[in-house]
Amino acid sequence: AKIYVTMNVIPHEEDFEGLEEYLLYLEEVGVSAIITSSMHIIKTCLKIAPKLEVHLSTQLSSINSLSCKFYQDLGINRVVLGREVSLEEMKMIKNNTDISLEVFIHGGMCTSISGKCMLSNHMVNRDANRGGCAHSCRWNYDLYDGDDKINDKTYFHMGSKDLCAIRAIKQMIEIGVDSLKIEGRMKSDYYIATIVRTYRKLIDSIINNEEIDYKYFFNEISKAENRLSSTGFLFNKPTINEQLYERDERPTKEFVGIVLEYNKDLKKCLLEQRNYFTINDELEFFGPNLENTRYIVKEIRDIEGNILDAARHPKQLIELDVDFVVNKNDMIRLVLKK
Repeated sequence: AKIYVTMNVIPHEEDFEGLEEYLLYLEEVGVSAIITSSMHIIKTCLKIAPKLEVHLSTQLSSINSLSCKFYQDLGINRVVLGREVSLEEMKMIKNNTDISLEVFIHGGMCTSISGKCMLSNHMVNRDANRGGCAHSCRWNYDLYDGDDKINDKTYFHMGSKDLCAIRAIKQMIEIGVDSLKIEGRMKSDYYIATIVRTYRKLIDSIINNEEIDYKYFFNEISKAENRLSSTGFLFNKPTINEQLYERDERPTKEFVGIVLEYNKDLKKCLLEQRNYFTINDELEFFGPNLENTRYIVKEIRDIEGNILDAARHPKQLIELDVDFVVNKNDMIRLVLKK
């Protein structure tokens, strides 16, 4: 795996202390690249740690070929384009430069220009430009017209729908985008595993010229989502339909466990429970090397062999009889009743 280290805070004066030592350390331990928005960090890295690639952060909002050419001339290896770029602009950038391009395909969209919002700073003194955004745009607000409250039934929000680029991946591959980026800050293992696995399978299907069942891929993505999604700026400029002014979303608690070990001879699976499930529930096992495999719960045991009527204690070790092979770190989710 390649390891990229984010150094993309917009630095204040005190943030440069120990910079050279840090960059030399990253180079020494074999980090593949740094991601940064600071011209000083870029200049320093190119000078003292030449084995480290330098990737330009999305925080510089690069959405045209002239800026990409400028950064390429500085010695930067890759530009992470701003989330505000369209597919058509992406194509023009690729046609007019030969710098490596990375593009966001999934995750949170900023209600302002990406990473430059100051709402969180004003609300709770957490700086979005230093990785501390409190997502104040997603809080619950009341609206007033003078002294009269005008939102009676639901709260008002200013947040954007999440980005989901399922239908744009084929075009990105044809354009020649080099790397696809999933926003996963502060997300769970289950979320990351589900989203990455879905896009990986989609990319492989496109590369292999298979017929794409988009309904399947959207269904897989929905198993990890809580927030509604849209295509952002990719196909056209966002409208009111890409915003979450009113919402009422609740966690589905689908993720119920992770496989710790599997005994092939006894066909027994040891798992760590994450959410509640009970007898006769339908579960779905999945993993990097395991297609979605359904399973009906017939018996639940703890590690002492006691029969349980339900798995109700998070992080409890549970044993199930499973007649198909599963692997360590495969995940288990509840099949929701429709």
